[in-house]
Amino acid sequence: MDGKGFNQASRKTTYGIVIVALMTALAVILSFIPGFPIIPAVSFIKYEYSDIPIIIAALALGAPKGVLVALLSVGVSLLLGQEGGGPWGALQHFIAIGANAFAAGLIYRFRKTKKGAVLALSSGIILRTLLMIPANILIIPLYTPASAEMVKGLLLPGVIPVNFLKGLISAVVTFLVYKRVSRYLR
Repeated sequence: MDGKGFNQASRKTTYGIVIVALMTALAVILSFIPGFPIIPAVSFIKYEYSDIPIIIAALALGAPKGVLVALLSVGVSLLLGQEGGGPWGALQHFIAIGANAFAAGLIYRFRKTKKGAVLALSSGIILRTLLMIPANILIIPLYTPASAEMVKGLLLPGVIPVNFLKGLISAVVTFLVYKRVSRYLR
C-alpha cells in the first residue's frame, strides 16, 4: 500500500472514531434531559431523548457503529447515574435502542432513499417493540417486586404501546433532522 492509500484509510478510521465519540457524547448529554412517561399504566418506562443521536448514527455510519454508540452512551449514562433502573434498566435500554439502531442502520445501508429511510426506521420500531416483550418479562422481575405474570398483564395496555411510541417519536424526529445533519457525519 502506498503512503497515500494508508493516509486515506487512516483518516477515514480516525473520522469514524471521532463521529462515534461525538454521537455518544451527544446521546449522553441528552440523557440529562428528564424523560417523560408516555403511558400512565407503565409510568416507569420513560422516553429517552438520547435515542435520537443513536439512530442518526446508525443511519449515517451503519448498524455496527449505531449499536456501538448505543452501548457506549448507555454505559456512560449508567456510570453517571442517568439510567433509570440501574444496571437492569440500562440493559433494557440497550436492548431496545440497540435493536432499533441495528435494524434501521442495516436496512438503510441498502436503501438510501426517503422510502428506504421510512422502511428502516419502521423496522427499527418493530424490532425494538418485539424484543422488549421478552426483555421486560425476564428483566423487570430481577430488579422490581413485579412478577413475570404481573409484567405479562402489562404487556398490551402498557409495555408494547410504550415501546412502539418511544420508537415512533425517535423515528419521526430522526426523519425530520437526518438530512440536515447527515452531511456532517459522512
